[in-house]
Amino acid sequence: MDFSVVELSAEDAEFRDRLRAFLADVVTDEVRRRDRETGENFDEGVHLALGAEGYLASDWKEESDGGFSAVRRRIFDLEIGRAHTPWFHWGTTAMVAHKVEQFGSPELAREVIPGVLSGHIRLCLGYTEPEGGSDVATCKTRAVREADGSSWVINGSKMFTSNAQNAKYVFLLTNTDPDAPKHKNLTMFLVPLDSPGIEIQPIRTIDGDRTNIVYYSDVRVDDKYRIGEVNGGWSVLREALDVEHGTFERDLEGLQRIAVMSEQATLMAEAIDRIAALAAEAGPDGRRLLDDTSVAYRLGRGVARLEAALSTPGMFGRVANAQAMRDVSPDLMDLLGAASALPVGTSRAADDGAAEYVFRLALPTGIYGGTLEVFRNMIAQHALGLGRPNYSPPASSRRG
Repeated sequence: MDFSVVELSAEDAEFRDRLRAFLADVVTDEVRRRDRETGENFDEGVHLALGAEGYLASDWKEESDGGFSAVRRRIFDLEIGRAHTPWFHWGTTAMVAHKVEQFGSPELAREVIPGVLSGHIRLCLGYTEPEGGSDVATCKTRAVREADGSSWVINGSKMFTSNAQNAKYVFLLTNTDPDAPKHKNLTMFLVPLDSPGIEIQPIRTIDGDRTNIVYYSDVRVDDKYRIGEVNGGWSVLREALDVEHGTFERDLEGLQRIAVMSEQATLMAEAIDRIAALAAEAGPDGRRLLDDTSVAYRLGRGVARLEAALSTPGMFGRVANAQAMRDVSPDLMDLLGAASALPVGTSRAADDGAAEYVFRLALPTGIYGGTLEVFRNMIAQHALGLGRPNYSPPASSRRG
């Protein structure tokens, strides 16, 4: 792994400075405050401004089609994170838009892609079901083709459809042949969320984020919104899942994020830096927290764990980032004492709520896009070749 510094050209440095100034103008303290309060990880004004400036189109397109170079794409990702931009849902929209372009009809691509690149159309994911867990292939949401073949009727429900309240379409996984074998009975649709029969209900996670459960009751969808072949949805979905899981092939430049969830781990790094600075300040009695060797040890251990996690690629990094957050954040709160439990913006919060927020964020970070247990099984099977896990109860021992 090459950790060498990339020297920026004058043009790339100018791009970075221009982007940084733009984000300073649009991602205001009010935007960040509102995002913390709503937990939506989205701000329409910021999103539309990014679209109007051409940043969304440049991020979505390949360099050969006028998109960012590898260096500028990395600059863009870093500056977006440093500004604490409400941003997580753009990755979903961009990924689904690529599937529409790849597997959808030209008519549908013309309807969707321009609005995606301008920021006016956002897309969300309809995979997980209330009783399905991380195995999305157990899908029970039914899509039945009408007799004339021109449309479908959809019934079912989906959990954790984040950003549905701000999206125009949902990338929906359906079961179109209950009698067919698993993975051969699935069909994908891009369903307009203003269709009659769709009900979106909010759900709050422990970290304050909003997600949704969405109900589909006799929702009629034109066949033009089908993505890919009938019962061929797994082929469409598999690549999309690889992107969400961070298991896709890396580019040769090595400038991509090395693992999924590195943005959340970066928030953890900021919290550690803030707490280390507080620990180095003298208190009313002239003593510093760092004068206690156990405090210095625990802070150092937390920094080392996080640095290792942020340097770990692929599925391994996906697990390492979330697990480091879960293990280190309680330690940080313990070091600061009871005042660390006060949230951001609260009077006398030990570190303005940084540790408290990361502590709450750590739990869902290990669930988004699949649980840590799922990813550990993927590592065991696909990376280490250990075979499928056996969850059957142990055989009872016989006594002679």
